[in-house]
Amino acid sequence: MKIHPLNIIERPEFHNRIGVFKDRERAGEILAQMMYEYKETAALVLAIPAGGVPVAVRIAKELCLPLDVTVVSKITLPWNSEVGYGAVAFDGTVRLNDKLAAGLGLSEREVEKGIARTMEKVRRRNRLFRDDRAFPDLSDRSLILVDDGLASGFTMLTAIGALRKASSSPVVVAVPTSHSQTVENIAAEADRVYCANIRTPSGWDFAVADAYQCWSDVTEQEVLDLLRNEFSVIR
Repeated sequence: MKIHPLNIIERPEFHNRIGVFKDRERAGEILAQMMYEYKETAALVLAIPAGGVPVAVRIAKELCLPLDVTVVSKITLPWNSEVGYGAVAFDGTVRLNDKLAAGLGLSEREVEKGIARTMEKVRRRNRLFRDDRAFPDLSDRSLILVDDGLASGFTMLTAIGALRKASSSPVVVAVPTSHSQTVENIAAEADRVYCANIRTPSGWDFAVADAYQCWSDVTEQEVLDLLRNEFSVIR
């Protein structure tokens, strides 16, 4: 492993490569190998749904750690659900990429509608995935935030901000793949970042899916099945 000055830990043999993970489960296994120091500690694994859940389940199983879900969702364009210009977290925290929103020609009203729509999605998912339960005690334990990859990183930054409000515990980020600039942005706000596959493509032409040999969207039903069958997070 390689430790960067910004406390980023990566696997150098995966640097700038594509197709390095068979699937999300294998990516979680590789991250768990990088994070062995957390095995059987008081750390809590927090999955960002939907794509982060299969990765987080594998990490939690390999390291014998408890698992919960941190519901955060990107605010997407009305005409393109793949492009986000901000994110909303479980506690109502909103983080916007104002420069991108302005560049896309979004009006203030369109942005407000996007935030409201995303807040409703977050509330619905919190009921669906967590039964609106209160979080477990977040004090005196490392909080390991997991997603399946970072492109712009706004969802992860929003999740970090929400956890910082809720607890003074260390926030650790674990992601299989990331754009090199994004992982540095994340490292500036997290206490430590584990990222197996860091890539520096030309410009911002970066796709999380390129790190995987098998890739498909994770459905809400698949998330529910994983949480119920593997960890009984949903009662």
